[in-house]
Amino acid sequence: MYRRRDTRRDHLAAEITNNLRRYAVDAQHVGHAFAGRHGLGGTDLQALIAVMDAELRGEPITPGRLGEQLDLSSGSVTALVDRLERAGHIRRDRDPTDRRKILLHYAERGAAVATEFFQPLGARTDAVVAGFTDDELEVVHRFMVGMSASLRQHRDDVRAARPEPPRRRAE
Repeated sequence: MYRRRDTRRDHLAAEITNNLRRYAVDAQHVGHAFAGRHGLGGTDLQALIAVMDAELRGEPITPGRLGEQLDLSSGSVTALVDRLERAGHIRRDRDPTDRRKILLHYAERGAAVATEFFQPLGARTDAVVAGFTDDELEVVHRFMVGMSASLRQHRDDVRAARPEPPRRRAE
């Protein structure tokens, strides 16, 4: 019978795994609180995060790419983008290099309400980060990049393995 070694590393790995799980749940609660305060649904919040992440990378997202990321049909993406635009959270702009393409950006109102809500969390995060040396932050960053990639790969594998919905028989 295989028995797992009970080492300090095993305990640390288990604690880190538990902390990551709790962090994910807590972050989800904070996101839901933001969404609830501003009349947004879960998909709305995921869309706003995708738009923000794309802008932070300097690569604004298209509605089609947003639909791929959120696993939504084009009709659902259109309704989602219309809703977020009407609420003042995002804006649509034409791509300056290809006028046929639409790019999604955070609107000023959306950025302002997000900043107001998340600024205290940013200050708390800054205080935690201040307690680490640059070398320690390099290790934490490398760990987080690896864990994020691992999670995204698992998400993609689960999506790819999803069975097709049953087809209705013609009667």
